[in-house]
Amino acid sequence: MVMGDMRLVRNMYWVWVLGWLFASPCFADIELIDKVTHPAISEMSGIVRSSYPGVFWVHNDSGDSARLFAITPDAQVITPRWVNSRRVAQWEGHAIDNAWHNDWEAIAMDAGVLYLADVGNNDNARRDLGVYVVDEPNPRYVNRARARSFLPIRYPDQTKFPAEQWHFDCEAVFTFGGKLYFLTKHRKPGEPLGWEPGSKLYRLDTAHTDRDNVVTLVDQHALLTLATGADVSPDGSRLAVVSYVALWIFEKPEEGDHWLRGKARVIPLDRSLVKQNEAVGWETNETLLITNENREIFRFSVAESD
Repeated sequence: MVMGDMRLVRNMYWVWVLGWLFASPCFADIELIDKVTHPAISEMSGIVRSSYPGVFWVHNDSGDSARLFAITPDAQVITPRWVNSRRVAQWEGHAIDNAWHNDWEAIAMDAGVLYLADVGNNDNARRDLGVYVVDEPNPRYVNRARARSFLPIRYPDQTKFPAEQWHFDCEAVFTFGGKLYFLTKHRKPGEPLGWEPGSKLYRLDTAHTDRDNVVTLVDQHALLTLATGADVSPDGSRLAVVSYVALWIFEKPEEGDHWLRGKARVIPLDRSLVKQNEAVGWETNETLLITNENREIFRFSVAESD
């Protein structure tokens, strides 16, 4: 297929998705805050709120070294206090020792522990997926941290590499009730730019370091498509999932962790504004931060959209 035909197919797919989800799309009223200009932050792929006030952790997409960056919501990088102000532009981030960056797609946090998800799986053929566990460093006093463990993961329903159904890519992880969860992004087999609707939700129940942790299939959703980021609100009442075309807000299930079966609001996103958005993180219980590959940061008020 020539490039022009591929673009046509992709455009038709977006029209199909939007037409399926929204009879009369009304785009989210989303605010562009600023753009990260720090040279070492080239392609933000994940964001999560720190336990330190006013701080968010971000990381680059595949091909980078194992490192994190601390930023403020207005896109300013935070460095250890001993970094001279004239050398901030040369700051290379908080190195994560004992770790390797293959395709870090998401980051989550719980009780002062960061989870760095090396789970990008574009061709659905990787057998080395897993999560680095890191005690959160103080970004103003520490310049590096050591991964205390690596938890290999495997999907229970993937038996071939690559899989027959390419439903085992993941760009969205979150924590809830002390557990780590994964949301999948589905591709058409053998088509790097081809997508299929749907997403599956898995839970990590073990913490083996010497063998695979087979994640538990918890839930699935037929319409949630192209999930690129997820986060549970600080009060645990809502799950935000961002995709290329929409923001999904799921209400907490009445019992258990079947998040995708609960009541959901689907808010269309204007792609001409958000472009290729890659991550979402709650700033407060009422506001979300959304980031894209262009290093832009957006704010969305859930309360104002109710």
